[in-house]
Amino acid sequence: MTSFLLVHGAFAGAWCWEPVIAPLESAGYDVEAIDLPGSGSDSTPLAEVTLNGYAERICAALEATSSAAPRLLVGHSMGGMAITQAAARCPQHITGLIYVSAFIPEPGQSLMDLTALPEAADDQVQANLVVDGDPPVATMPAAAAPQALFHCATEEQTAWGVERLGPQPVAAFVAPFTPGDQAEAFARLPRAYVSCLQDRAIPIAMQRRMYAAAGCDPVIEIDTDHSPWVSRTDELVAALDQIAGELIPA
Repeated sequence: MTSFLLVHGAFAGAWCWEPVIAPLESAGYDVEAIDLPGSGSDSTPLAEVTLNGYAERICAALEATSSAAPRLLVGHSMGGMAITQAAARCPQHITGLIYVSAFIPEPGQSLMDLTALPEAADDQVQANLVVDGDPPVATMPAAAAPQALFHCATEEQTAWGVERLGPQPVAAFVAPFTPGDQAEAFARLPRAYVSCLQDRAIPIAMQRRMYAAAGCDPVIEIDTDHSPWVSRTDELVAALDQIAGELIPA
């Protein structure tokens, strides 16, 4: 049985994947969503959160359920940074990488490096987040989140998402992606992308730059905002199902 490991983005947690889990399971997949350190219900102190810590958590989850079944690693938004770093660390546990409107770094690039590129101009997350504390922690104001993250969702869906948003340590934004000693195995992993055409957090031009550079194939477009797991649940499930069929030989 093919399985998905779902990794959330900034300010979120495993909760964001709740709408897609049951439909994917009904389609015959094994599905697990995890909280990254310091996110969702995870109790890791925010001061201890790092990109490498994210990768360790993901690899541990993959290893805990390692089997002969193909494992597809899915990352949304900042989760793209996390799954890329994890895939470089433990490629032997991964069949393919799926980026859902997510950041895809090249070696040496951090999330902040990517948001500074011309194609990322007018990123409404960077424009609205509030950073405070030492070490710095970012928050997404409830007043800005609907337009930045959920503008294609219903009022009810938006309220569900906004009330669950949490703090995000900036350390994970500024850490660069660092390939490990399994570069060849990492490079061989197939990659796919689910592109959100109305995304105000990662503008479409930025998505296209990243998925072209990473060689993602297939690329599936959804006409929605940055949060397709709630705004276009059925379309996202269909995209993941299609990608699984293309990345994993029958």
